Amino acid sequence: MIGPRWVGDMVMAQCLFSALKELHPNAAIDVLAPAWAAPLVARMPEIRQQIDLPLKSGALEFRIRHRFGRLLRGRYDIAYVMPGSWKSALIPYFARIPRRVGNLREMRYGLLTDIVPLPDAGKRRTAQSYFNLAQGGTFRAPRLTVDAANQATLLTRFGLEAKKFAALMPGAEFGPAKRWPSEHYAGLARDFMGRGFKVALFGSKNDANVTAEIAALAPGAVDLAGKTRLEDAIDLISAARLAVSNDSGLMHVAAAVGTPIVAVYGSTSPENTPPLAERRELVWLGLYCSPCHKKVCPLGHLNCLKTLKVARVAAAADRLLEIPAAA
Repeated sequence: MIGPRWVGDMVMAQCLFSALKELHPNAAIDVLAPAWAAPLVARMPEIRQQIDLPLKSGALEFRIRHRFGRLLRGRYDIAYVMPGSWKSALIPYFARIPRRVGNLREMRYGLLTDIVPLPDAGKRRTAQSYFNLAQGGTFRAPRLTVDAANQATLLTRFGLEAKKFAALMPGAEFGPAKRWPSEHYAGLARDFMGRGFKVALFGSKNDANVTAEIAALAPGAVDLAGKTRLEDAIDLISAARLAVSNDSGLMHVAAAVGTPIVAVYGSTSPENTPPLAERRELVWLGLYCSPCHKKVCPLGHLNCLKTLKVARVAAAADRLLEIPAAA
């Protein structure tokens, strides 16, 4: 497996892994992916091992890919290339893997031996497009395993109780056009805390400025951005009563550990990358200018998120919490 480079995409890639394990129960499935993904891949029982891919994001690094491919020769029968770029298909080509499966995308004739059609309507539907590469099997939502011992240790460390806190994920690595404003998240946090829930803010160190803003506006919120490893976030989010998130990697993590999720959308569409959860609420204004799929609002106003009121997201949360609406 040539794996994707984003947390959410890697979670959705499990739709392909589980289908292949169903079709080929005795197959050994390895994933070639960036080192950061190892804790996430380790929570997928379909995978035998991860092979770290030492490449910079977006870089060609042709010689490294060629050398890496040569090292993998003779070890695999089939390669599945999940990213759509031309360069992502080079390693299995250099490895001389007999079957190399993927979508055409960037004109990858010759690099791939089995080109799976990808209709225009499916290009942004990531989970479905990954699953389709299996060309069979059953579509299953991602399900990550949880380390109960690590979870208990973390809950004690951060003063949280299982199912008595809400997990808020206010970051988005993609860009600000996916981020519901900090003041709105803070208003929601105050609402939760006013009803007796604790609130934990999750994110990477890159989200620390955003979570710090929210924590300052909502005193009492526990700011965990940059203070947990990816595997810790998986275990803690699985203990939350409810999660609220932008369209981000942690949104897909919450869905994959069975936590009810309110997903807030701005520049992207819930039709393309919804959390694959049994209990979910998708909140989106659907303005004339969205989805634009841009990192930064091209019109400069970000109305798709700024005008999305706290009350609307809180009402969605109440439906998941089964709290009746106020008279």
